[in-house]
Amino acid sequence: MLSSLDIKIIRKVQEDIPLVSEPYKDMAKELGISEEKFLEKIKELSERGILRRFGAILNHRNAGFKANAMVVWKVPDEKIKETVQFMVSFKEVSHCYRRPIRPNWPYNIFTMIHGETKSQCEKIVEDISNVSHINDFNILYSTHEFKKISMKYFDF
Repeated sequence: MLSSLDIKIIRKVQEDIPLVSEPYKDMAKELGISEEKFLEKIKELSERGILRRFGAILNHRNAGFKANAMVVWKVPDEKIKETVQFMVSFKEVSHCYRRPIRPNWPYNIFTMIHGETKSQCEKIVEDISNVSHINDFNILYSTHEFKKISMKYFDF
């Protein structure tokens, strides 16, 4: 169960971290607690598996990664575990999900692959396909980004 302080801290760490010498001290002060308590609660939330990680969010296009592809794969059930383990070993694969097969849509594994160019993405797909022997896939490139944000929990 999350306490009201846990929720306040989760809301706070979802915001941009202030660019100051002691950002956690400032964030803790805004919540009326000490920096030590703030960091202790973050550690506790991490250990409980509620906070997965802290990290910078990169605008991949501005950083030179101009291509991203959702690749949908038709993977036999008996090969899913080993195939997915191989797919996620690529640093260029940022997301990997299993979804149900639907009529007229036979794909059950979805990966997001990021590269500097389309050809780089296609090379990664080719490498995955060659090793896994999964040849039934489609590469879906983004043509327009309508919205991209990080989800804000407890902000409703």
